[in-house]
Amino acid sequence: MKIIAGARRALAVALITIMMLPQTLLAQNAIDESPNEFAMVGDLLVARPIGLVMVAGGAAVWLVSLPFTLLSGHAGEAADTLIAGPVESTFMRCLGCRNTGYTDKDLEFAKRKKAEEEAAAAAAAAEQAAQ
Repeated sequence: MKIIAGARRALAVALITIMMLPQTLLAQNAIDESPNEFAMVGDLLVARPIGLVMVAGGAAVWLVSLPFTLLSGHAGEAADTLIAGPVESTFMRCLGCRNTGYTDKDLEFAKRKKAEEEAAAAAAAAEQAAQ
């Protein structure tokens, strides 16, 4: 009897592990910041217009709730939730990306551009000093 109960537990653990594995693999893919063309098109045609509607709706709700939030002292929190959140998710992420903010590619480009500008300024200063 004990052997059968142990086998059932082992089988249950194996089934749970097998069922969780695809979810783990999908979660790893969801963090990918190199979206394909379908994700970009879907983002442009579906997610960004919905984001614009959320920004406008959030601004309207914030404006209506402003007298009450001013009385309670939470107008800034309401603005962050109703306006800043949708603005950030709509405008501050790359096309097709799920996470807001800059990606490593953006940071590398900014560093390269800054280095080029500094080199050009140093060359211009050296040329001016030579004259």
